[in-house]
Amino acid sequence: QVQLVESGGGLVQTGGSLRLSCAASGRAFSSYAMGWFRQAPGKERAFVAAIDRSGGLTYYADSVKGRFTISRDNAGNMVYLQLNSLKTEDTAVYYCATTPDSWPSSHMYNYDYWGQGTQVTVSS
Repeated sequence: QVQLVESGGGLVQTGGSLRLSCAASGRAFSSYAMGWFRQAPGKERAFVAAIDRSGGLTYYADSVKGRFTISRDNAGNMVYLQLNSLKTEDTAVYYCATTPDSWPSSHMYNYDYWGQGTQVTVSS
């Protein structure tokens, strides 16, 4: 049984930073790509960032490029999302997800397991 548990969300002011963490278990973590998605109130879930199995290839949504950084620690079965220069429009529930593929993807249907989400709220 694959389990993903996110943490690190919270309330932060515009321009601030947060670091989200996702602890994975139940799958050979280093064999699979990982992704982060977010869902704002009243909106569909959207791609944020993804990383390949080795951590050498990353992929970002245009809206977060240059502000967010995805990384992973294969020894610790962790994936991270560093959020910098936060804007009010970054407010959402953030989800990590795992795909059975080794390459990162921006498409939700490529991901088969999801965490429960962590809330990020950016106030002005």
